[in-house]
Amino acid sequence: MAAALLLLLLAAGPGPGRADAGQERRDALREELLLSPLPTGDVAATFQFRTRWDADLQRGSGFELLSNLLCLFSYSVDKAWKELSNILSGIFCASLNFIDSTNTVIPTASFKPLGLANGTDHHLLRYAVLPREVVCTENLTPWKKLLPCGSKAGLAVLLKAERLFHSSYHSQAVHIRPICRDASCLAMSWELRQTLTVVFDFFSSGQGKKDWSLFKMFSRTLTDTCPLASQSKVYVDISPKNKEKELLEVSPPPTSVHEAVVQGDRKTYAVYDLLSPSLFNTSRSLNVQLKWKRPQDSSEMPIPTLHAQRYVAGYGLQTGEICTLIYNTHPYRAFPVILLETVPWYLRLYVHTLTIITKGKENKPSYIHYQPAQDRRRPHLLEMLIQLPANSVTKITIQFERALLKWTEYPPDPNHGFYVGSSVLSALVPSVTAMKDMDVEQSPLFTSLFPSSDGSSYFVRLYTEPLLVNLPTPDFSMPYNVICLTCTVVAVCYGSFYNLLTRTFHVEEPSRGGLAKRLANVIRKLRGVPPL
Repeated sequence: MAAALLLLLLAAGPGPGRADAGQERRDALREELLLSPLPTGDVAATFQFRTRWDADLQRGSGFELLSNLLCLFSYSVDKAWKELSNILSGIFCASLNFIDSTNTVIPTASFKPLGLANGTDHHLLRYAVLPREVVCTENLTPWKKLLPCGSKAGLAVLLKAERLFHSSYHSQAVHIRPICRDASCLAMSWELRQTLTVVFDFFSSGQGKKDWSLFKMFSRTLTDTCPLASQSKVYVDISPKNKEKELLEVSPPPTSVHEAVVQGDRKTYAVYDLLSPSLFNTSRSLNVQLKWKRPQDSSEMPIPTLHAQRYVAGYGLQTGEICTLIYNTHPYRAFPVILLETVPWYLRLYVHTLTIITKGKENKPSYIHYQPAQDRRRPHLLEMLIQLPANSVTKITIQFERALLKWTEYPPDPNHGFYVGSSVLSALVPSVTAMKDMDVEQSPLFTSLFPSSDGSSYFVRLYTEPLLVNLPTPDFSMPYNVICLTCTVVAVCYGSFYNLLTRTFHVEEPSRGGLAKRLANVIRKLRGVPPL
């Protein structure tokens, strides 16, 4: 089962900001579930819980944290960074306490604080990655406790651990940021957004059927809403998946239909408003079901406009090469992308071997920032701004040399390999369909996953797969063999020597025997037999 790391994002700090709404806002909870059938037959379920509360907190210091990436915004950066990772490690039962200077870098262009902290001083940012860690049940339990109603009511009743982790993909996120309370932005509110995404594979286990329901996915149905929720909705993507442009069939009938442009494509969603009194009139529970109107033939997978691949090339345990392929499938639009690479210190990069090739020609980056690693202190950091021509594949390669670690620095399973964190790509991808500006308070929560600034493009942040690299590994069985041999030799030699030094020897004279022996010798002598 593929799983994404625990994702945490916090941001705070001084600075101007625009209001998200023209009216003064109060404490509120908005919850949302997005169900999206995938072309492969899988079903993606995305939960979002957004809580906002008003608090008269002093603007000043704060932080930003993101799990596969972690960022910090504070005055005493390094000290607060360490304290933050330890605190969140305890809150979420995660291994964030393993974050230290050996896996932390200072990005200059890829990330910035969210909310009101729109600062540009990159020296206040921190980024770290733990590619070996995955999300498990012990991380889900404290995550659910942050919800106003817990897992007792609302959409959170579907968060059954044994079903969520029996999936093809799982990821969790927590975002905290300061926002303006009203249009004048004289007061500040805090926004907590929790996101959970899972992908269920029903096509391979359902005899070739793509039909699904809430009960089939989560083993539960929706029976009640959270009393504290001001909005509770379920969105089902019923956009046409075939050439006949036929919508998918859902039951029971939705309360409304919503159309939106997401990632450049026009989508149609069936909306179930859990706060609507008419929804639970006919039944005490809501079990959304989706059926395809006709059997679906295997069709080609849709290709996203921007996607990437990453792998390790070379042979042997001395040198190697990291290769990254970035695809721009847009037929006529070129756009730039920011690439962030973090490589551990024990892979010594040869920066002079960096090559960027697009359509057989060299592609020089518009911006490049490189911070070399220091052994056992900090990793490599490489950031580049690369222009991607239309309908092109850009190949980025850089060679490295493997270092030989101390025998105490190897993990318990050294032959498994060492993980290298994912590359991060940030880009404004051109949209084929024009997008309209929507009110943040009125638009669905899932539209914020791919924000649009001008309606002609949307922001996308991609993470490539992590790498698994083998390092020169000593024979850890030799110490065991040496210990066994040494102990055996010491036991035999020392035992014999000690026995000779401490043993006492006594000389016993042979006795002449008793009356019976003498009588036996007389009889043997008479018989002509030698005496005893």
